[in-house]
Amino acid sequence: MDLLFLSRRIFLGDGSQNSLIHGGIIVDTEGIIRKVLRSPQEVNTYLYNTESESVYDFGDLVLMPGLIDPNVHINEPGRKDWEGFAAATKAAAAGGFTTIIDRPTNAAPPTVSVAGLKAKTSTARGKIYVDVGFWGGLIPGNGDQLAPLLNAGVIGLQCTLYGSAPPVAQEFPAVNEAQLEEALVRLEKDHDEGEALIAVHAELPLPTEIPFDEEAPRAYGTFLATRPHEMETSATQLLCRVARRHPRRCIHILNASSGRCVPLVEECRRGEGATGNLSMDTCPHYLSLASEEVPECGTEFKTWPPIRERSNQDALWAALKVGGAIRLIGSDHSPATPGARALTCGRGRGNFMKAWPGINSLQLSLPAIWTAANQRGSALTIADVHRLMCQEPANLCGLSASKGRIAEGFDADFCVWSPEEEFTVGPELLFTATKATPYTGRRLRGVVHATVVRGLHVYQQFEGFGQPLGKVVLRRSGRKLVKFVSA
Repeated sequence: MDLLFLSRRIFLGDGSQNSLIHGGIIVDTEGIIRKVLRSPQEVNTYLYNTESESVYDFGDLVLMPGLIDPNVHINEPGRKDWEGFAAATKAAAAGGFTTIIDRPTNAAPPTVSVAGLKAKTSTARGKIYVDVGFWGGLIPGNGDQLAPLLNAGVIGLQCTLYGSAPPVAQEFPAVNEAQLEEALVRLEKDHDEGEALIAVHAELPLPTEIPFDEEAPRAYGTFLATRPHEMETSATQLLCRVARRHPRRCIHILNASSGRCVPLVEECRRGEGATGNLSMDTCPHYLSLASEEVPECGTEFKTWPPIRERSNQDALWAALKVGGAIRLIGSDHSPATPGARALTCGRGRGNFMKAWPGINSLQLSLPAIWTAANQRGSALTIADVHRLMCQEPANLCGLSASKGRIAEGFDADFCVWSPEEEFTVGPELLFTATKATPYTGRRLRGVVHATVVRGLHVYQQFEGFGQPLGKVVLRRSGRKLVKFVSA
């Protein structure tokens, strides 16, 4: 028998309207939406005439499509103590996410070959609470693996223009412009499908490295001075050149922190020789946190690119508008053990120059964004949250045929939350493997009450989690279909 989900505030995200409706959603036994009831009268008629297996009434809570995060580091296999599949997907579910895409960099082995992808998928099955897709890696020397990775079902290929931090640096080295160009040319020969997505961590090394103040390694300003805006703007200019040379190839900039990159992307998309194939995302921490508030020894705030000054945020927020340069918001969730984060006692404690760069934020992305918007007096709406954290990620990752909206034939993936309710962040609330986060002690608005994946409750506030019934998502390139492999 079918399931029925009810709420007085349903956001469909199907393009029919931007307002909330009082209605219901009928879900079949396969977890697919069979029908949307758009009024209380339709709900009453259905209940009178039809018997459902279960009815879930969420009252005044907002019921919207499940969130999608295309920018998550899951470090298993190899570094499960940093963040494994079970912990990451529990955190995702508690944050309202129903699908996440794993980046290829931090596991051992990294996802830079079909063998690496198989290691990921075989490790994930049976452990994941939400659906998980995978990026493939583009590094120097793995050109022969790029087309096979795409054919095997990765969402796209991801590379970095700046070397990864130790101990990942040797496993996932940076590419330069010539190597990126060589890879793109090879893809045109080996994988002649222009929709294959290339995502880039966009920082370039400086011509001359900036020396840091060795007397003050525990001050955030010491670290920030070594990673100026120029590293991002020069990388963005490089990618604009690449995008113009390869207009059929979608180029996406990951986790942009510098507002100075916004006009560069806008010019590339709209100016002379314009190309619409360049896009970018940013992260909750760049929109909600500022360098001025980072405390001494606060290495839980360290990430690449860095959290910048408060004045930098204005350009990022402005670019979130419809048609703006920033297409979506992704967490760049990348936790690590306290030792790697320089958070343990000892001489190295609080040393920004040695700490692993990464923010623990997946579970808190929605409330962090919603709170920051309210504090700024931003006009950000639930429709904007849906566009930036659900619809556009689905479009980018080729999932828009089954995810990202509440409509007939789509997966019954739902985020159920209260935009008005507040909570204080504490380690006891987090489901990640490690608990250090820059949001600790902050009062955030927006509480996730339940997360539903294909009609199944994977998370319920105060009741915990159901079974790990998430699926591995493999993309069939060319036809933009999604194949689900049973977990």
